[in-house]
Amino acid sequence: MALRVYNSLTQRKEPFEPLVPGRVGMYVCGPTVYKPSHIGHAVGPIIFDAVKRYLRHKGLAVTWVLNITDVDDKLIVEAAARGCRVDELAQRMTDGYLEALKALNVTGIDHMPRASEHIPEIIDICRRLIDRKAAYVSGGDVYFDISADPDYGKLSHRRAEDQQAGLRELAGQEKRRAGDFALWKAAKPDEPPEVQFDSPWGKGRPGWHIECTAMSVKYLGESFDIHGGGMDLIFPHHENEIAQSETCFGRPFARYWMHNGLTRFNTKKISKSDPEMARLMEQLVLARLLEKHSGELLRFFVLATHYRRPIDFSDEEMAAKQKGLESFYRLFERAARIGGRDPYAGGETLEQAGPAAAAGFESFAGACADHGRRFFEQMDDDFNTGGAIGVLFELATTINRFMDEQRAETTSDQAVRRLAAAAVQTLRALAGILGLFERPPARPTAPGDALVGDLMELLIAVRAEARKTRQFALSDMIRDRLAGHGIRLEDRPDGTVWRREG
Repeated sequence: MALRVYNSLTQRKEPFEPLVPGRVGMYVCGPTVYKPSHIGHAVGPIIFDAVKRYLRHKGLAVTWVLNITDVDDKLIVEAAARGCRVDELAQRMTDGYLEALKALNVTGIDHMPRASEHIPEIIDICRRLIDRKAAYVSGGDVYFDISADPDYGKLSHRRAEDQQAGLRELAGQEKRRAGDFALWKAAKPDEPPEVQFDSPWGKGRPGWHIECTAMSVKYLGESFDIHGGGMDLIFPHHENEIAQSETCFGRPFARYWMHNGLTRFNTKKISKSDPEMARLMEQLVLARLLEKHSGELLRFFVLATHYRRPIDFSDEEMAAKQKGLESFYRLFERAARIGGRDPYAGGETLEQAGPAAAAGFESFAGACADHGRRFFEQMDDDFNTGGAIGVLFELATTINRFMDEQRAETTSDQAVRRLAAAAVQTLRALAGILGLFERPPARPTAPGDALVGDLMELLIAVRAEARKTRQFALSDMIRDRLAGHGIRLEDRPDGTVWRREG
């Protein structure tokens, strides 16, 4: 099955065919760095990091650009409220964002340009649009004339006369029509000097939309393959990007428009600018979440839902996803006991082991191969990471069943042990395409953990003695009381182990 991608521009799934064979250019809108980034700002980077990983798996060379908006009205207001410079605030928020992306295993970004560093490119595009009579100067501001683009509205499917709703910029007094949008904004007397840049129209700063056109074109060219971002950016941001870019350069801007669903908290969209969400934002800030949850859990949480669907964040959802992750971690721990080797250290997959290793166990090997085929079918169907993760769960169940049937923990049959280890490596190889299970999970530690461990070993020994002397009521009481404190005991052929749940 060939890769098919849902294109917001055409509103249908289309075969994915890069403009340049073997190469893909991808641009994704990043955050406006005026406040600490929240879980919603992690969704796009996680999704498109997985997209890049999968495209690379298919043999394509991918260049991914994710921008930083560090010149904006909101930055000016927030910096004034904090009593600091705009560029200092932007740097502080950007540093926190980069630290969070690292924890989330977002590794594929090739360029992360900042709007403030691309003023010459922005001015050049403004000049071209003015020369083409598609933009006009008014009182030091430069506006794009939407009537210059006969296709305006083709992404959002709105009529030009409806475009005044949802505009990010405040309406200017000298605009020709309500839908015209700012390419360049004249500096106001009370604005700080660090956001006042020289231009042919006087000191000022760029509008929001023109920033992305300038940065995407610089790093990917006038036409490229994928433009991504949240669904809330379709209008006005992406609509205006298309209009100014295609009018300026006279060629299609992005071939495929991919929009991820919005993140909701208790079914309400998460937004830094929503006053009703202000009291909740502290617990949704990425830095705070990463103190409570592992980066792998947050990544798993995002990828477990198809990217075009809304993502509902809640403590209950996080607990459910943690349980799902733990089922994989238990399988890896089991594989380590069976094979005597940490699965995270690598090893041969079933494909690398070859048919000889599966001799006598062809049914199991065939089932694993079928899971692999279905994993790629899901990914080829518009990067359905949620479906792909579902297949990984099925593969884990198949491997555990094989281990049970073959009594892998106690068998002396080295072929069984080798095959089980290879199947686990196959699962890890597939999950690695999503950026999962690349390294052992970080287990939180706290003062007193060593003492807890010692006490647990003592309780396990007491319970084992109770079972040995047929004091099953005492044995069950220990197990149940521990369960009440979120500690689970697992009785295995090679002994009892314990783990914290959630």
